[in-house]
Amino acid sequence: MRVSWVGGAVAVGLLLAGCGGAGDGTGDGTARLTISANAVAGGKNAEEAAWIEEWVIPRFEQEQAARGVEVSVSFEPSGVDDEQYKTKTALDLQAGAGPDIITLDGIWVGEFAQAGYIEPLDAAQLAWDGWEHIPEAVRQLAGFEGELYGIPWGTDGRVLYYHKGLFAEAGLPTDWQPRSWEDILAAGRALAALDEVIPIQLNGGTAMGEATTMQGVLPLLAGAGAPIHDGARWLGAGPELEAVLGLYADVYGGGLGDPLLQQEAQGRDKSFQRFAEGRVGILAEGDYLWRGVLDPYSGTAPMADRDTAVGYAKIPALTPGAGAGGQDFVSMSGGSVRVLNPAGDHPELAFELLAFMNSAEALQAAMDGQDARITARTDVNEIVLAGDPMLSFVADEVLPLTFYRPPLAEYPQVSLLLQEATARVISGTDPATAARTYQDALTEVVGGAEHIAGR
Repeated sequence: MRVSWVGGAVAVGLLLAGCGGAGDGTGDGTARLTISANAVAGGKNAEEAAWIEEWVIPRFEQEQAARGVEVSVSFEPSGVDDEQYKTKTALDLQAGAGPDIITLDGIWVGEFAQAGYIEPLDAAQLAWDGWEHIPEAVRQLAGFEGELYGIPWGTDGRVLYYHKGLFAEAGLPTDWQPRSWEDILAAGRALAALDEVIPIQLNGGTAMGEATTMQGVLPLLAGAGAPIHDGARWLGAGPELEAVLGLYADVYGGGLGDPLLQQEAQGRDKSFQRFAEGRVGILAEGDYLWRGVLDPYSGTAPMADRDTAVGYAKIPALTPGAGAGGQDFVSMSGGSVRVLNPAGDHPELAFELLAFMNSAEALQAAMDGQDARITARTDVNEIVLAGDPMLSFVADEVLPLTFYRPPLAEYPQVSLLLQEATARVISGTDPATAARTYQDALTEVVGGAEHIAGR
């Protein structure tokens, strides 16, 4: 089979008798492709599995047949712990085997790229017409060292939630949008006058795990002007980290947060419940809180009056313009990416399938009958989020200014060090000392001081 990419579509020369490669084996001229995801019918991410098996595969095969291409697509399901899925995928790719299209957590992209398991998209693939609907900031979910390695398909964003009833009771505006960290602290001090209310819940410590880093430290670092990794080196102790840890000290040393809640194994879930009950004033979280926790019908801590009682605001920089890149507001996002297996037998056809899976039609079908979620595509979000002003707010106003975790192998260890730094501050250690302790440990984790920026 001879395949070439032309203007966003595949022009196929019918030399199908020559099709071969792993998984073919029949000599019947049918090209065979495989999709993998950590999803399985009746189990983990069952909706994604059903979409791939019941919508993507039959429609793609039909579309290709109409073009004269015989292709058979199969799905390789999985329903295991994410680390198990990651390990199996890495071993497959290392051996030059595995599926043609693979779903990865965005945080794994750099690690897989550094190992040579995946390759950057080429110029023809970057000419796909779907890119115009994926904002530059969101594209970086699939990026590493200036290259794109796949297509992001779902993402999220972090905001400040606030309880409008408590704000009104404390004499604060119910259309609140803080423009500095001092504005957040000022609102917290006003909320502190209310009985049995935690003014500010800012995830901290190791019990909160990655929520401490993703909902707390990383967006705050971006707001202080420095992401945790600048593309070449990791951020060490210095004014940015000390400012972030100083905010933790102001919140937990100043009586604006509950330090004991940060030490509980179920502390994050308890903070959700307390917010739903009107016992937390300000809560830094992702859009998961809105759609998965507070949802009036299916949430784990449902709020019947969520749509009128809960406000949401962008996370401000330390002061206006002080954020990374001179931004006034910041956020952090995560999400998944679909990539190609460079060892696949039909790379052009595999990209045609990848593009098809990330088309507007396909992503709309993936959302059909499900609770609204943010996709990577602006045109799809305009449709599937039309009835949800909060998720539309994240898609329209938060994603254009968001940042992503560095997709590097050292990141999980660095994240733990940041969690430990916040735990020390919450327990009473001064921010400068906690920052120096962090840097001492960071030096060992990243292999030397030369890998630490400016310190």
